[in-house]
Amino acid sequence: MEHLPGVVEEGAIVERGGPRRRAAAATAAVATCRRRRSTIQCYSLCRSNERKHTAKLWLIQPTETARMATAAAAAVASLRYFPSSVRNRSYPGTIGGGAVVTFSPRRGRCATAAVAAPSREAEPASSLGDLTRVDFPILDQEFDGNKLVYFDNGATSQKPSHVMKALDDYYRFYNSNVHRGIHALSAKATDAYESARRKVANFVNAADSREIIFTRNATEAINLVAYSWGLSNLKQGDEIILTVAEHHSAIVPWQFVSQKTGAVLKYVGLTKEEVPDMEQLKGLLSSKTKIVVVHHVSNVLGSMLPIEEVVSCANKVGAKVLVDACQSVPHMPVDVQKLGADFLVASSHKMCGPTGVGFLHGKFEILSSMEPFLGGGEMIADVFEDKSTYAEPPSRFEAGTPAIGEAIGLGVAIDYLSHFGMQTIHEYEKELGSYLYESLLSVPNVRIYGPAPSASDHRAPLCSFNVENVHPTDIAEILDLQHGIAIRSGHHCAQILHRTLGINASARASLHFYNTKEEVDAFIHGLKATIDFLTSHH
Repeated sequence: MEHLPGVVEEGAIVERGGPRRRAAAATAAVATCRRRRSTIQCYSLCRSNERKHTAKLWLIQPTETARMATAAAAAVASLRYFPSSVRNRSYPGTIGGGAVVTFSPRRGRCATAAVAAPSREAEPASSLGDLTRVDFPILDQEFDGNKLVYFDNGATSQKPSHVMKALDDYYRFYNSNVHRGIHALSAKATDAYESARRKVANFVNAADSREIIFTRNATEAINLVAYSWGLSNLKQGDEIILTVAEHHSAIVPWQFVSQKTGAVLKYVGLTKEEVPDMEQLKGLLSSKTKIVVVHHVSNVLGSMLPIEEVVSCANKVGAKVLVDACQSVPHMPVDVQKLGADFLVASSHKMCGPTGVGFLHGKFEILSSMEPFLGGGEMIADVFEDKSTYAEPPSRFEAGTPAIGEAIGLGVAIDYLSHFGMQTIHEYEKELGSYLYESLLSVPNVRIYGPAPSASDHRAPLCSFNVENVHPTDIAEILDLQHGIAIRSGHHCAQILHRTLGINASARASLHFYNTKEEVDAFIHGLKATIDFLTSHH
């Protein structure tokens, strides 16, 4: 092969010279890799002994796609100072240290080559979003000449290629039912399924993996608690406290329970800052209160409730606490033992995992006291003609064949998030979310709902907003048709909140760690153009 600058052999890149020279070398190497059907798979950032930053590149087997190679070249061209949690972290498919891993198709094995001293030159950084986008192939497409900007992460997240491969591997190589088979496929499927449960438990710092119940989604997890715990523990005159900012999934199941038991629903309103009123919540607590149902992070307001304080106050009157963590678990570290809530729910599809699976965390002693939610296979101990006895949690609440592949995919999504670290993701999204908020303020006649971001008050990386005299659905439609920008419009499953705010609907832009400031700029540009278009045609 041609001996290109920076290429010492087929598959190996040594970083030498300045960033421009390294970028040129990487670009040439990419072309060579494409011709030779070997590709650069991934990269990470590290700090050398000289406290300079350099990009490391890895080559893997030729079955990977060439888009990985392109991203690696971009990484060489644009180095960034990252938080130490990123600098010192190895990424999926990488190794630590200062070596460059090479793959030789002729030898069929990995080798290592020395890395040249890093350059003293520095260039503007790539963001965490730039580094991770390569793993999300869906983002690399255009609509009518406009590059896709996906800002609907509050509804569902995109999935990295690692998760899609895990699903494919399950169905291709070891598809089998779990727990009830002794053959090799069943054993492997069971191991992977239960490993996913342990990953979830570790991810939220559960005391025991038996405290993790797999469900279809967070909605089913809330219904499980409402029916299994609620119907058995609530009676006429008992009180259930919620906030007006809850998702319908956290309200409707308790309305069912209220109708069946005679328990009363009490709602906490908003402060002038448009966050749920903690003082009002404390005032509503009494000996009649049996459960408090609250979100961790609002899917409309972007505000975060002090769950530890809620739990402390609820415990004083003997009330249980259920936390809807769908908008927090994918974006920040969540420690269920620290929060102290009795129940916490989240959904896979919002945290880069597949649809069709979510989870309930419940304190084991409470789960052990609860009746089954659904009846069928797997949740039993023994079945007789006139009665049955039930398995211990978590099996008691997982009747029938579960979503095996989806649970395994969730486990891989957790692996992926954990490689970067939830604190790192949180820090990046906090910066990106503030940038979105401040950028939106520059748009004339825009009203953003919820609290402003500040050093003391966390705000999620989302903005629900309206533009004076423009319907939010029109905004979302024109952004999509003319600019390739995906946002959501409507009531976001929060009609009570929208009525409280005095509106019928809102537009919402919601971000994730694979989004970038450049996309925010594109969104703001598109929004201004959309408003001009709609007002001129009004």
